[in-house]
Amino acid sequence: MEVAGEANPLTESILFNVLRSASSADQTQVQSGTKQLQAWEKAQGFYPLLQSVFLDSSLPWEVRYLAIIQLKNGIDKYWRKTATNAVSKEDKASIRARLLESAVNEADHRLALQNALVVAKIVRFEFPNDWPDLFQQLLQILRASTDPNAYRLQLPRALLVLLYIVKELSTGRLLRTRQSLQTVAPEIFNVLGAIYMNKVQTWQAFFRDGGDDEGGALESIENSLLAVKIMRRLIISGYEFPGREKDVQGFWTLTRTHFGEFLQYVTTEDSPLAEPVQKMIGKHLMQLSKLHLTMATTHPADFVLLPNSVDLARDYWSLVSRLGETWGSKSIEGAKVGTDGDAEDDAPILERVGLKGLLLIRACVKMVFQPTQTFRFKHQQEKDEKNQATHLIKTGLLTDDLVREMVSALVTRFFVFRPSDLRMWEEEPDEWEKMEEGAEDWEFAIRPCAEKLFLDLAKNFKDLIIQPLLQVFYTVATPDNEDILFKDSVYTAIGLAADILHDRLDFDSFIENTLVAEVGKQKPGFNIIRRRIAIIISQWIAIKIAKEKKPIVYQIYQHLLDKSDPMNDQVVRITAGRKFHAVADEWEFQADNFLPYAPVTLDRMMALVQEVELPETKMALLNTISIIVERLEHHITPYANSIISLLPPLWEQSGEEHLMKQAILTILARLTNAMKADSRSFHVSFLPIIQSAIEPGSETQVYLLEDALDLWASIIAQTPSAPEPTPPELLNLLQYLLPLFNMDNETLRKAIEITEAYLLLAPEAVLADNFRPAILSALAELLGNLKPEANGIMTHLVQCIIRGAEGVGGEAAVKVLTGDLISSGFLAKVLEGLHGAWTHHQSHGPYRELPSRAVDGVVETDYFTVLARIGLASPSVLLEALSSLSSEGLEKTMQWLLEEWFSHIENIGDTPNKKLMCLVLTRFLEGGNGWMLGRLQMLIGVWTDVLAELLDGMDDRSQDCLYWPPEPYHPTEPEAPEDIRKRELMYSDPVHRLNLVAFIREHLQSVIQSCGGEARFQEEWLGRVDKDVLKGFGELGIM
Repeated sequence: MEVAGEANPLTESILFNVLRSASSADQTQVQSGTKQLQAWEKAQGFYPLLQSVFLDSSLPWEVRYLAIIQLKNGIDKYWRKTATNAVSKEDKASIRARLLESAVNEADHRLALQNALVVAKIVRFEFPNDWPDLFQQLLQILRASTDPNAYRLQLPRALLVLLYIVKELSTGRLLRTRQSLQTVAPEIFNVLGAIYMNKVQTWQAFFRDGGDDEGGALESIENSLLAVKIMRRLIISGYEFPGREKDVQGFWTLTRTHFGEFLQYVTTEDSPLAEPVQKMIGKHLMQLSKLHLTMATTHPADFVLLPNSVDLARDYWSLVSRLGETWGSKSIEGAKVGTDGDAEDDAPILERVGLKGLLLIRACVKMVFQPTQTFRFKHQQEKDEKNQATHLIKTGLLTDDLVREMVSALVTRFFVFRPSDLRMWEEEPDEWEKMEEGAEDWEFAIRPCAEKLFLDLAKNFKDLIIQPLLQVFYTVATPDNEDILFKDSVYTAIGLAADILHDRLDFDSFIENTLVAEVGKQKPGFNIIRRRIAIIISQWIAIKIAKEKKPIVYQIYQHLLDKSDPMNDQVVRITAGRKFHAVADEWEFQADNFLPYAPVTLDRMMALVQEVELPETKMALLNTISIIVERLEHHITPYANSIISLLPPLWEQSGEEHLMKQAILTILARLTNAMKADSRSFHVSFLPIIQSAIEPGSETQVYLLEDALDLWASIIAQTPSAPEPTPPELLNLLQYLLPLFNMDNETLRKAIEITEAYLLLAPEAVLADNFRPAILSALAELLGNLKPEANGIMTHLVQCIIRGAEGVGGEAAVKVLTGDLISSGFLAKVLEGLHGAWTHHQSHGPYRELPSRAVDGVVETDYFTVLARIGLASPSVLLEALSSLSSEGLEKTMQWLLEEWFSHIENIGDTPNKKLMCLVLTRFLEGGNGWMLGRLQMLIGVWTDVLAELLDGMDDRSQDCLYWPPEPYHPTEPEAPEDIRKRELMYSDPVHRLNLVAFIREHLQSVIQSCGGEARFQEEWLGRVDKDVLKGFGELGIM
């Protein structure tokens, strides 16, 4: 039985036993061993002891392996000086002292690999500051390892360590890391160059002359491969301008020679070399081609200016041409095509190098036509090199003849399907279709890469390419031409180049005269053309297809989805279903045009979702249905049942596949919005899905919350208003809103939006005693901790709550609500912020600081709108609240508050808010209080300014422009119930319900009466007002 945690003293023998437990087959032992190792993680001396266990070659392999893995993980966690419980200086020095020796003497390759990773991780932290002589030590080991009497594994082990160190340093983002590598690069490069040359000569001599040291030749191949792997990375990351270095120039020339020689070994028919040897030489070729390609993309100018690079690029094109000769033909029928990037090793070497060739030519085209992304220059020399490089590529590589040859080869050879494609089409249709669709993987597969290169050339050499391309197109674009594979590749080119050909090709007549006929042909192989038709129309739909031709397009897709036609195999139908997304999503799509074809198209699409097996394919088809739902709007209602019945089994099958669940939630939200109130029969069945995603502690929350909130908002929006009762299940979800207020800004915004929607739908539920205090407390927590935009959304909700209370229970309800705003601390925070603003405006000079809780700008406006909404509903309730919150008495509070309020109004940019402030300040006259009448001059100034703005340009100056008497509204299409509620809310808002001209006139007359008539009012109050202010107000003609 293991002793608990820290009770075990840390010694090498006890550590060995614990490691043995942790690496045993017995689960109980594994658990107790792992627990003990975790307890020791932070202990002094733990990591040097792990290294000691690893170094003891007499111990079992499993124990040593676990020791080095523990050491590697510990470096990630605790090696950084700033880490909590960082490894001590003494422990680091002890580990460092034994690292290189242990690395080069390890016999087991798997252990050596893990140890090399450990060294590299430590170097990332320690070089150059704490381990300045690292590379001197390593180079010494490397030089010694070339001695004939040296330990056989010393060289490959030293190279392995160096490879991982260079890998680690070359990925460093810090400038300092890269500069450290650049200081040592030339010396390392020299030593490696000598090793590489020596080893290549050794194995080439053995191939040429034979001999009895076959083992030595194989070791030489392995060592030269390790050396070239390091040199490739060193050239790219170890020099700022590799093209200027003599050594690099020499090696670059050598790589071109070696490339040609190595290719001979692996591509000659009946090569005498064994397959494993050919594979190793193939790996050398891949390293050289990676070097050439990375140089072209990372150091474009250096690439071009290195010796004979333009010729090298032409060599690559010759290689691609050679590959093209057999690409679509029968001679490589058995070849498996590495289309997904993972199967790279299965593809013949010529294909893998050919792919690098296509990528290299693409990089050259980009150098000339997209230089900003490729070249970064600081000095004149760099600018000159860049210009020279661009000129060289333009004139030496991309000549008119070669560009024509490239385009011709791409279209006629690489766009053509291979036998292996057609075989997979037959055997695994949905897998093959998914693979073809994965255009993001273009860097790993020849045909997608060829398409990208074709597009680059077509865009940048229009004048050269368009005419010949159209000539070929016109020869194949007739229903009589039955050269299917060639026709498919030409149509591919026409689809890709839609953007370039749109004004040169009459696509409408091509649809009518050719595609309509071809889509109906029942000849072997025409399924290939049918698939291509689905793709080419989706590429042209947004570019140039006339409105009157759209019905033909819809008929074509409807036909391609027809399972009863034997030509429409699964690939054709999936492609049509997938590509119809672009047709439905196109800007000028009109529901009325598509309606006649909607029933059949949707039925066939839904049947297809059930037929296919791959989740990704199901999801793509769902996305198409989803966009159709959105575009058809209320016309989708008849198909809703069928669409919804598809979804529960898909939800069940998706398991942990959250993307599928997101797609389902999106389609439900779109259906709900499209059907408007007609969707209400489905709402209750959607609510459990929402609840499972929003309730605290939900496992799916992290993946589905955003989509669940969208669906929730849609359901509330489409739920009819009273007198129809709101479903209790929907009201029951209210409780889950509060935890969302503490989440990220986007979730908070959505939660506030949903709360407002509930307020419009069922204000009594939001204002109920069991919910109202909690939500106000949550909002009080947020106040003062949000950015201005989020604060605006939050205070808008508070305004809606105040208006909701007034609507439900008048002044009495506003009074109760205001009591809650006080007890939650919300109003105190509002006043604190405004008082801070007032204090700030009282002080002057350059060093004045904004008090901690003070507000300004739009946030200050938001704070005032909350007070204005209470005051407009009931001035007495607001004054009572201010009085209860003030220790200095109401009059004192009103002095600073009104001063700040009046001075802030001129900073408000939003006219409705200005009118709101004007209304509430005018209502303060109602009590005839001295603190308000004493500010009559300020109030008249505000009236004048705000009315001038609201009457500007009005013919009828007896009412302001924001006064909107309700008018009958007759919508032409079904409306969302929430839109009706929002319209009612807007028209009932005092800002639009009250005419400010009449409102001021009435209040002014009322205050004159309460003061004892005009003469008394003139004497007591009006006489104090500046003549110019009165004159300005008088010109408005209100009195």
